[in-house]
Amino acid sequence: MRALLDTSVLISDQAPDDIEGAISVASLAELHFGVLVATDNDERARRTQRLGAVEAAFQPLPITAEVAREWGRLAAAVQARGGKPRRRAVDLAIAATANTHGVALLTHNASDFAIIDDLTDVLAAD
Repeated sequence: MRALLDTSVLISDQAPDDIEGAISVASLAELHFGVLVATDNDERARRTQRLGAVEAAFQPLPITAEVAREWGRLAAAVQARGGKPRRRAVDLAIAATANTHGVALLTHNASDFAIIDDLTDVLAAD
């Protein structure tokens, strides 16, 4: 199965089975942020190692004009449904990337996408 891997999947200790995965550049940004905010040296080293492995394994899908349009559509839907799109901006960018490429979004945090689960094919990684 083809799927876009959410950041939660990328930082998990278990790799998903039978998945042809891709990542969004937004997940790469989250991983870089995670390295920079780590306050413990051992944790920063672990995160840096994970980031290097992800960068070596994937060519991230960019945020294009098409992804930006979809991101805007999803953010408007979140707001119309009483949510706070700015609080979930990176998640929405990842979901928009999945939608634009016509693939499911594989995540360990399906609840983060519950407000738009009718607009995005969200799969819970177990």
